[in-house]
Amino acid sequence: MHEMSIALAVVEQVARAARSHGAEAVESVRLQVGELAGVVPESLEFCFELACADTVVAGARLLTEPVAARARCGGCGTEWPVGMPPDLCCPRCAGAETELLAGRELQILGVCWADGPALAPTHQEG
Repeated sequence: MHEMSIALAVVEQVARAARSHGAEAVESVRLQVGELAGVVPESLEFCFELACADTVVAGARLLTEPVAARARCGGCGTEWPVGMPPDLCCPRCAGAETELLAGRELQILGVCWADGPALAPTHQEG
């Protein structure tokens, strides 16, 4: 389950940021998850809770923000929601010259320290 490796990486990055900012606890972590990132949000939340054990991140809430997949046709410029399973052929001209605009995101958007203000990360996964 790759959600565990993602959760471990997020916890490691947040714990490192907490140490460098002198934070003693983390209240929440905001994570952007694209529709095509191959992540099951419920599994990620479960793994996040396990990965947080015995860290400064223990007890923190994981707040996931979904990002819908969108594409644009290079031929006619039409934009459309890709959906699941992904439909990468242009609905207007049936062209296959497709640019994926959104949907593969997987990045930390912010962290809220339990004892201080929120922090937007300087390094993002993606």
